[in-house]
Amino acid sequence: MLPNVGDVFSGKVVSTVPFGSFVEHPAGAHGLLHGHQAEVGSSVQVKVLAVDAEQQRFSLELA
Repeated sequence: MLPNVGDVFSGKVVSTVPFGSFVEHPAGAHGLLHGHQAEVGSSVQVKVLAVDAEQQRFSLELA
């Protein structure tokens, strides 16, 4: 299940890549926090910027 644009949640960082970090939504989906290298396992408060239902992905910013 994907979140809605504007949703704010606290999620766990599950992996990092050169362009950001992937954060797990409480429902299990992973979204990209672009431009932020957070420590894997840490918890971050994020806001959903955009959702791509076809690709089953969403983008985030720090809340």
